[in-house]
Order: sequence, then C-alpha cells, then structure tokens
Amino acid sequence: MRRSLREVAGIKTIGVLLLNLGGPDSLSAVKPFLYNLFSDRKIIKLGPSFLQKPIAWFIAFTRSKKTVAMYRLIGGRSPILAITQAQADALEKALNESRGRRTPALHFKVYVAMRYWHPLIGDVVERMCNDGVRDVVAVSLYPHYSLATSGSALGEFGDVIRRCPVRSSCISSWYDHPLYIAALVEAIKRGLGSFAASGTPAEDVHVLFSAHSLPRSIVEAGDPYVSHIRATIAEVVKKTEVRWHLSFQSKSGPVKWLEPSTEETLRELAKKGVRNLLVVPISFVSDHIEPVYAIDRVY
Repeated sequence: MRRSLREVAGIKTIGVLLLNLGGPDSLSAVKPFLYNLFSDRKIIKLGPSFLQKPIAWFIAFTRSKKTVAMYRLIGGRSPILAITQAQADALEKALNESRGRRTPALHFKVYVAMRYWHPLIGDVVERMCNDGVRDVVAVSLYPHYSLATSGSALGEFGDVIRRCPVRSSCISSWYDHPLYIAALVEAIKRGLGSFAASGTPAEDVHVLFSAHSLPRSIVEAGDPYVSHIRATIAEVVKKTEVRWHLSFQSKSGPVKWLEPSTEETLRELAKKGVRNLLVVPISFVSDHIEPVYAIDRVY
C-alpha cells in the first residue's frame, strides 16, 4: 500500500466516519433504496428470515411509484447526502483547527457513509483503509440510540471494519449532549420568534416534537429509543418553557408502531382549539424525505 505524504512526514491521521440513513440520489434509485431498507431485519422483520428479501423486493416494487412521486415533489432526490457532507466538511475543519500546536502530528479526515444508499458503509471503510487511516471513530448521526437505526449502522460498520487493519471506536448516541440540546433550544426559540413576528405571543404556541416511529415490539424488547427521546425533551424544556407534545411519524408495514402518530396528534390538538403549532422533528439532524415531505407538505 502506498504511504501518504502525511505518513511520510510522521503525521497521524484519525478517521471520523459519520453514519447516516442515506437516501436515493435520483428517481431511478428509489426502488433499490427501498429494497435495501426493507431488507434490514433490524428495522422490521418480514416473515421468516429466508423470506425477508423476497418480501422486501415486493414492497419496494409496489411502493416505488408512490415514493417516486414524493421525491419528485422535493426535487427528485434526497437532500440527506449533501447536508451530511456539509456537516462532515465543517466538522473536519473544526477538528483540525482545534488541535492547535499541542498536536501538530495529528490530522483528522472526516468521511460520510450511508446505511441504505451510496456511499455505502463497506465502500467508504475500504476507501479509508486505502487512504492509510489506521484509527477510526464512527459517529452515528442518530442522536437517540435504537437497534433499528444506530444499531443497524454500527453493526454494519463492525462487520466491515474487521476486514481492515485498523483500531476503531464508536459513538452510538448523544441525545443529552449539551451542544445538541443548545442547538435544539436555539432552533425552537427561532421558531417561536417567527410567531412573535406575526403578533402571536410565545405562550400561545404549542410545540410538537415529532420523532420517527418504530415498531412497538422493538421498544417492548428493551430498546432505549423512547427513553432517549424523552430525556432530550426533558433537557430542552429546562432551558425554554413551552407547552409540548410528543408524537411519532412515518410508520409503514403491517405491524404495531409507536403512538400517538403525528397525524392523529395534529387532529386532536385542532379539536382542542390549538391554532399555533411549532413542529420540531426531534430525531432528525438533517433534512430528507421525512421532514421535507411528511412535515412540510403532508402534515
């Protein structure tokens, strides 16, 4: 393997791998993306294991036309890769600027890898190894741990990293990190400010935290996802007094999902006379089909 210029100069490179969901980068990618998604038994078990992929193919085939129409309304592709890459670029710059003079022989290189569409985790790990990276920190971009999200992505990372001569560590959740909480509080205050600008006082606004749903069986088996979500909200409301509600969005498939759904909650709040609502997509750190289509257009 060729040595990089940094290796020759004695500079150690730390690889940081940002793990995210991924999304189709074109309309033609929608069907294979859905197939990859529904093939993952950590998200949803479709019959016995030997039928998972045939059923996943059937679901992808039957849902693709409707899903293509959704993506067409938001520009024909998911924005998740571009946003995650921008986050990676900003993180790489911040890490290399913060190391300062104390660690001049240390360099950070940040990579982006997706679970269900390109750039796939296996391909990116191989590229890291070819770049000469021997120490890797994998960071799940799902703040709240769940077997179906962080667990699946980190599991895939663990499977492929064994084939490379590297040392690795993982950050699997950061639901109560002070900077994450501060970012949420800032966004909520900015949202409340938009109501105030139109003459609606903050005390008349309800905040709806909308989290991605999960099959109930996963949570009932001990998954910490919901407790992490509630812990995040608890920290947020310590720093800004709001009337809040929690709901779950984007369920699919013939199983029982977390409740109440965002759609049901919107109807219930309307019945109770709520007229000013700030929706906060609590479990998402970048826009993709869920916030952009489901919240901005459907809800």
